[in-house]
Parts: sequence; structure tokens; C-alpha cells
Amino acid sequence: MAGTERHYVSTTNACKLCKPIGACLAFRGIEGAVPFLHGSQGCATYMRRYIISHFREPMDIASSALSEKHAVFGGGPNLKQGLKNVITKYGAGIIGIATTCLTETIGDDVPGIIREFCQEEKDLFSNDTGPLLVNASTPSYSGTHMEGFHEAVKAMVGQVATRNGAAEDVNLLPGFVSPADIRYLKEILEDFKVSGTVLPDISETLDGQALLDYEKIPSGGTPISGIKTMGSARATIEFGRTLMGEHTAGELLSTRHGVFLSQVGVPIGIRESDEFFSAMETISDKKIHQKHEQERGRLIDAYVDAHKYIFGKRAIVFGEEDLVVGLTSLLSEIGVIPVLCASGGKSGHFGECVKAVTKGITDAPIVRDGADFFDIASEAKSLKPDLLVGHSKGYSLSRKLNIPLIRVGFPIHDRIGAQRILHVGYRGAQSLLDRIVNAVIERKQDVSPVGYTYV
Repeated sequence: MAGTERHYVSTTNACKLCKPIGACLAFRGIEGAVPFLHGSQGCATYMRRYIISHFREPMDIASSALSEKHAVFGGGPNLKQGLKNVITKYGAGIIGIATTCLTETIGDDVPGIIREFCQEEKDLFSNDTGPLLVNASTPSYSGTHMEGFHEAVKAMVGQVATRNGAAEDVNLLPGFVSPADIRYLKEILEDFKVSGTVLPDISETLDGQALLDYEKIPSGGTPISGIKTMGSARATIEFGRTLMGEHTAGELLSTRHGVFLSQVGVPIGIRESDEFFSAMETISDKKIHQKHEQERGRLIDAYVDAHKYIFGKRAIVFGEEDLVVGLTSLLSEIGVIPVLCASGGKSGHFGECVKAVTKGITDAPIVRDGADFFDIASEAKSLKPDLLVGHSKGYSLSRKLNIPLIRVGFPIHDRIGAQRILHVGYRGAQSLLDRIVNAVIERKQDVSPVGYTYV
């Protein structure tokens, strides 16, 4: 860290969340699914609070509710009883079981316990009417919420997907984007006349309608029938530059079932969106729909209009690795200088991915992986940023530096509408551009001694 030598290894205000929360978010995007944490009740309560605060939607997470004695004797009986309760009381079509630090530390054999449970409770699974049980290993000490998210998606593919049956044309693995992003991506698939399985699909389960009756399991989500046939699809498109070359859900579909894999960056900004639309053209064998070309043209026009307000402004970008890479690409396109790109993740590819999307910048940004907000704040003192781009945990630093915070990513606890923020595609870039420019203009007005109204 520039100019500061740390003499300790503790984390101060982490720039990441725990691994099981990502798994719960992914499982929530499956039709008829109930996320289930094998661990203490406190883990489930904490994660529910975080998710509800961001999405403003009810969020049930089942728990095996382990206590001190289970750290000695094991949590198998509680896991079995918890699964039985969820099956009988919720009628779940699938239960996504994620482990926590406690159960991984004591060494519970979760796949083995699940097999025992299925043998002991055969009546619950008679005539293939019982739920699917999918488990993912997600101890927090081994990664971030994004790794938990990808682990859950990979578990779904690895334990459910086959090459049997008539599949959709394309598997789309968008990663952790907003419900608004998912709806837009499904619109793009329709415009290319391509049927697709989007995994996971949180467009309704975490941004639902007001209903007269409470749904124990929210409607929507990726159909289980679609997941089962993902191995027969024509192709898979997977978002995430840091995932390229890794053992991902997309790579698993490719190696196990021979499904063609196209990996692209999260399509934020023109360049990254161009790659996504190009992949869609190749897979669908159709040209891009005119409306998307028009949106791209209007976006370029907006870049020109906004240039005088934001050119040369300096930004610190933080959050999930692939989101930061996409945002950095957008900022470099619109003339904002990303001076620091930081993430709590440690994929090992973050730096090279930032470098790949900032080739045209004279001064490359500082890149910090495995960072916390102590690190970010220490760097910020000498970088003199004009704005921060990231989630709500950056608010304290924004207030301290007296500069705007453009809220994107997860979590956003101090504003309404986080689930409706559009990030991806030309439309998403347009929305983000307007928010960035207006924040800069508003800041300029606020500090002006005359408070001018014409800009």
C-alpha cells in the first residue's frame, strides 16, 4: 500500500461479504427453491437482513440452527430435521444447501448426510415428487460472496444439468447482476429470437409485485426443467473476465456436455457490451436488432454531451471484481480517470483484467485486491479523487472526503431502488452515465458560492 506500512493482518471494514450469502442469492434465483444454511441461526439472520435491506423484498433462509454442542457432536441430525421441515412446510421444489464456517470447520460430510437423509425419508421422495437437494461448499474463510455465488451456480449445473431432453438455444450465466439487468438481458435474447435459460434468474424472486397473499416461495426463477436440459443447449454465454480459464459452471457445461462456451466481461459500457452483442450475433446467426443499434448511437451522442462535465475527473472504484472491471471500462470510455480499483476478492486475475480494459489510459490505475476500506481510505488521501463508484459501504469515506458516491453493486442499504439499477448493455451504460454526470454537476453546484442553475 502506497506510503503506508501495515503491521497487522486484520480486516477493517471489509470490501466484501461472506461466501454463503452469495450462495443464498444464487439459490433464490431458482424456481421453487429455498436457500438453506447448514450452520448457526445467526448466520441466516445476518444474511436475511443484508438481502432484505438491499432488495426490499422478503427473504426466507432456512437454517439447521446449530449450537455449541453440535460443534462437538456434529450437525447431521439438525440438518436432516431442517430439511424435513422445509419439505413438509414449504413444499420446496429444490433446496439449496450452503455450508458455513462452523460446519466446514467441524468437518460435517454434507453430501453423505444428504444421502442418508434421502434413504431414511424415502416417503418424501416417492414417485420422484420430492425436491432436489443441491449442496455447495461455501465457508466464509475461503472466499467472498461472489465466490459463494459462483460456487452455487456451478453446483446447480454439476448436480442437476444433463444432456437429455429438448433444451433452450442458449444458457446465459450473467453472474450477480440486478433484477433490472436480468429483465433487460431476457429482452435482448427475445430480440435475437433466441430461447434461453438464464441461471440464476432473480428478476421476479428479488423484485416482485405487491400481492394480496404472502408467498412462502416467491414466484419466478429459473425453471428446474430448464436447468436439467442445460447440457443440450447450443451454447453458453458466461459473464466475468476474472472467471476466464477457471473451473466455472460454463466450463463444466463445456467439458462435461460439449456445450460451446463464450466468456465475455460483464457488459458495462460500449466496448464490453459490443463483445456481448457480437457473441449473441455469432450464436444466433442474426444481426443485432435495430433498436439496440439506436441505443448504442444515442449512448455515443450522450458521451459527447457529457464530456465537458466529466473529462479528467478522478474516480475510485470498489466492489466485486468483475463489476469493478466493467465499471472501470465504462469510466475510461467517458473520460473519467480511474485512479484506484479495489476489491475484497482475490481471484488472482483482477489486475490483468483491469489492465485489459484500460489500455488507452496514459496513467494506469492502482489495483488492490484483497482490500478493505482501511486500505482504500489510506490510498485515497494522496489520490485526490473527485468521486467514488461502489456500494453503500463507501459512504463513510465519501462523507469524509466530501465527494459524491455513485451507488452501484451490493449492498446498497441507504437508498431505495437498488434492485432496479440498470448496469449492463447500452441501456445500462446510458443510465450509469447520467447518474455519474449529474452527481458531478450537483457537487459543483453545491460548492459554488453563487449556486448557479444553468450548466
